[in-house]
Amino acid sequence: MKQLRFLNLGYNMLTEVPDDIKSLSTLEILIMGENDISGLKCDDFSKTTRLKELYLNANRITKLERCITENLVNLKVLDMSNNLLKTFGDSFKVSLQKLEALDISRNPIKYLDTDVFQHMKALKELKVETYHFVDVPYFSGLENIENVTIYIHTDSTFQSLQSNNDKPFSDVKTMKQLTLIGSSNTQWMPFRTIREMLRAYGDLGTVTVLNIYINYYEVETFELNLQLKSLTLSLTDLSSLGSKFFLPLPNLQNLDLSKSKLRSLDFLVQANLSALRYLNLTDNEINVISETVFQSLPSLRFLNLDNNPFSCECSNAGFIHWVVTNPQTQVVNAHQYKCFFPVDKQEGLLLEFDVQSCRDDGRFLYFISSSFLVALTLLSSFIYRFLRWHLTYTFHLFRAFLYDSRKGRKKDPHRFDAFVSYNVHDEDWVYREMLPVLEGQQGWRLCLHHRDFQPGKPIIENITDAIYGSRKTICVISRSYLQSEWCSREIQMASFRLFDEKKDVLILLFLEEIPARHLSPYYRMRKLVKKRTYLSWPQAAQHPGVFWQNVQRFNLFHQYILAQPAL
Repeated sequence: MKQLRFLNLGYNMLTEVPDDIKSLSTLEILIMGENDISGLKCDDFSKTTRLKELYLNANRITKLERCITENLVNLKVLDMSNNLLKTFGDSFKVSLQKLEALDISRNPIKYLDTDVFQHMKALKELKVETYHFVDVPYFSGLENIENVTIYIHTDSTFQSLQSNNDKPFSDVKTMKQLTLIGSSNTQWMPFRTIREMLRAYGDLGTVTVLNIYINYYEVETFELNLQLKSLTLSLTDLSSLGSKFFLPLPNLQNLDLSKSKLRSLDFLVQANLSALRYLNLTDNEINVISETVFQSLPSLRFLNLDNNPFSCECSNAGFIHWVVTNPQTQVVNAHQYKCFFPVDKQEGLLLEFDVQSCRDDGRFLYFISSSFLVALTLLSSFIYRFLRWHLTYTFHLFRAFLYDSRKGRKKDPHRFDAFVSYNVHDEDWVYREMLPVLEGQQGWRLCLHHRDFQPGKPIIENITDAIYGSRKTICVISRSYLQSEWCSREIQMASFRLFDEKKDVLILLFLEEIPARHLSPYYRMRKLVKKRTYLSWPQAAQHPGVFWQNVQRFNLFHQYILAQPAL
C-alpha cells in the first residue's frame, strides 16, 4: 500500500474522509464521489502532497477552508461538484498553483466572484454555478484558462450582471470555449448577460448556450467573435430568429440549433454562413424546407433534421429531391424521417413520397402556360402586322353604327349639302377657292369646322353630326390631311356611311399629286369597300370651271361616277 497511486472509494456511503488516507503519501488519484461526506478536516489531506486528481463530487460538503487545500501543491484536477458549498472563502488563494481543472458546479453558490480564482495561474478548465453575477466574469489572472462552463439559475432570484464600463474586455486571451447552461426554462434570461460575456472574450472558438430562454436577439451579439467556429443554441426559443444574427460569423463551421422551436429555415438564406459544415436542427417544428436554403450553405457536409414534423406534400418536393441527389451533404438518418402531414400520410416516410407526380403536374402546367403565351404572342404579332388597320376600321364602323341607331338618321332632314373635311393647313384654299364657287355660285350649304361645329360639344360627336347631317362629305386630301389624326377619323366615319347606305356620299378632292405608296394602309383598305372616282385639283389647274362642274354633278346625282378619274 505504500506505493499506491490510484484509489477509488466512490459509492461507499462514507460520511468522512478515512484516516487511513493520511498514510498514503504516494497517492496521485483519489476518487471519493457519490458518498455522504458532510465535512472536511484540515488534516484529511495533509500527508497526500503528491495527489494530482481529487474527486469529491456528489457529497454533502458545505464548507471548504484554506487549511484543506494548502498541502495539495501538486493537485491538477479538483472535482467538488454537486455538493452544498455556498462560498469558497480563501481556499483557492494559496497552494493550488498547478491546478488545471476545477469543477465546483451544482453547488448553491449565491454570488459568483471570479476574483477568487485569480491565483490559479495554471487553470485551464473551470466549471461553476451561480444565482447572481457580481460583475462580468472576466476571470482576471487566469492566464491559461481555455474552457469555462457556468451553470446559471434563471429562477425568480436571478440577477443579471452589471457591466463594468471601465473594463469592457477581459485581459484573458486564451479563452476558447464558453458554455452557459440554465437550470430552468421557466424564466427569461436578460440578453445583456450573454452579450457582455461574449464581448469580453473576442477570441472564443466555441460557444454553447443551453436551456436559457433569451428574450431578444441583438444583431451586435457576435460582432467581436469573428473567430467563432462552433455555436450551440439549444433548449430555447428561436422562432423569431433573423438572418442578421449570424452575419458577424463568416468562419462558423458547426451550428447546433436543436430543440429551439424553429418553424422555418428562411433565416439561413442571408445568414452569411458560407463556411458552415455541420448543422444540427433536430427536435424542432419544421414542416416545409425549400431546397434554395442550402444553396446559401456551399460548404455544408452534415445535416441532421431528426424529429421534425415534415409535411409529405409537393411543397417539400424540392427538398426531397435535394436530399436524394446532392453529392456533397450527408443528411443524417434521412431515410427514417417520417411524415406528420397530411393525416392520410402520417407514419409514412418522407423519402418515399412520390415527387414525380409533383413534377408531372408542374411540367404540364408550365407546358400549357408557355404554349398559350407563345400562341398569344404570335397572334398579336400577326394582327399588328396584317390586320391592325382592319380592326381600327371595324372599331370606327361600330361606333358609327351605334350613333346611327341612336339618332335615327333616316327621319332627320339634311341641314347641309356637304360637310367639308380638311386640314387646317389647307384652310386658305377652302376659303379662297372652294367657298366662293360652291356657296357663292352654286348655292351649296356647306358645313365647316370652325364655323358650324357646336361649341362645348365633344369633337367626335360634332364630326358625326356633321357627316350624317349632310348629303355629302367632301374630303380635301393633301399630305397634311393624311398625317392628321382627326382628318383620319372624319374619313373613317364617312366611309361607314358609304358602306351602310350604299350610295354616293363621299367626294375625294386631291389638292396635290400623292403617289399611291404614300397613302396610309387605311386608304388602301378602303378600296376593298368600293372603287371610288376622285377629283384632282392639280390636273384641273387649266380648267377650274370643269373641276367645279364635276363637283356639282356629285351633289345633283346620288350615284357613282365611272371608275375613271375625273379632271
